[in-house]
Amino acid sequence: MDTAADRLKIAVQKSGRLTEQTMQLLERCGLKIRKSKDQLFCYGENMPIDLLLVRDDDIPGLVGEDVCDLGIAGLNVIEEKRLNGTFESGQTPFHELRQLGFGECRLSLAAPEAQEWSGPQSLEGRRIATSYPALTRDYLDRNGVNADVVYFSGAVEIAPRLGKAEFISDLVSTGSTLVANQLVELETLLDSQVALIQTNAPLSDAKQEWIDRLLQRMEGVMQVSESKYIMLHAPRTAVAEITRILPGSEAPTILPLEGIDDRVAVHAVCRENVFWETLESLKAAGASSMLVLPVEKMLA
Repeated sequence: MDTAADRLKIAVQKSGRLTEQTMQLLERCGLKIRKSKDQLFCYGENMPIDLLLVRDDDIPGLVGEDVCDLGIAGLNVIEEKRLNGTFESGQTPFHELRQLGFGECRLSLAAPEAQEWSGPQSLEGRRIATSYPALTRDYLDRNGVNADVVYFSGAVEIAPRLGKAEFISDLVSTGSTLVANQLVELETLLDSQVALIQTNAPLSDAKQEWIDRLLQRMEGVMQVSESKYIMLHAPRTAVAEITRILPGSEAPTILPLEGIDDRVAVHAVCRENVFWETLESLKAAGASSMLVLPVEKMLA
């Protein structure tokens, strides 16, 4: 029976735009969880893994302070924490294991439509409102620009209208919020998505083994996110052309058809989406009886 000290602790966002996708990823990795009554803790029923449900900007700190072994958070949050120098050692006490392919957004500079922009030097002596002061200051330093960074905890897009700043540095996904506030996106400071981080503190062999196993399963889940399994019949003479058309496929499996010497069955995993246009091209090359199925799991 495992003790609390033996169980892998993962800090994840309690609520917000990333929570549902994070939970779905862990469930697809095989983790079955039971939530505590206060909704702040999830117990892994079939693996020695527990989830701490916390604010997203607390996740890097909890991992860095070795309260949790792993954390799942946006790169925007992770990099902001890394740059703001709050760790006592002066060194970042965690490292990134891998990016997880969801929660894509970007930290961008934006300004009112009438604001002149000819590159980073346009920020000289100006005010920039942001919820990410460390990332914004890092961009200014790298470009040799002296500007005032004004911290806003939320609704950054209204700062120019309030007269608090001429520019903003804010997260952008679709850009619709900028358009609604008559702002123009100028330059990207950071491309962000969700990432998995691990404490730099030494872990037991058992914990590290579970981390390695979890990473392998995440890799399998991510590989099949857009993958499809395609089966079709084709003339033997068309196999080379059909293999060329199949999107993102490795060498397909070729099987004989009972009683038909000049035709074969072709089975392949396509690691890109299979569109109607793809099927039409395959049909034109001689394929028939095409069937496209989703892939649930993949382990290399």
